[in-house]
Amino acid sequence: MRHVDFSPLYRSTVGFDRLFTMLDGLGQPDQAQTYPPYNIERTGENTYRITMAVAGFDERELSIEAHAHVLHVKGEKSEEPAETSEYLYRGIAKRAFERRFQLADHVEVQAASLKNGLLHIDLLRNIPEAMKPRRISIAAEQVETAKAIEARVN
Repeated sequence: MRHVDFSPLYRSTVGFDRLFTMLDGLGQPDQAQTYPPYNIERTGENTYRITMAVAGFDERELSIEAHAHVLHVKGEKSEEPAETSEYLYRGIAKRAFERRFQLADHVEVQAASLKNGLLHIDLLRNIPEAMKPRRISIAAEQVETAKAIEARVN
């Protein structure tokens, strides 16, 4: 993928630096990271849910941290005692992982739950009242009408 130069946009915009950095980073693949698989869904007008398949991990081995518009989800397996059996095929991954999700402004983590090997992270976009659109009333100026002079013409 080719690189896009955002320099002209920097000259005519203010405060969009983070957006341009994110767009620039889209061109660089994330080392084709596919583990663990996840879904991002919109569950309402201002609510979202990230669902990650974390089979084999329990609550103590997972950590979720939100900081500066980035959500970090880490999974680290604890040390297991020496195995007494020999695996013929091992398809369930036991490797550690770290996923990062960019969060938009005013998106905050509401809750997280682990059920049936799926980690659910519920997000809410909470826009402050000062940032919500508001209707501005338009005041009409009083226009003085010119008084007509009546005259009789004989």
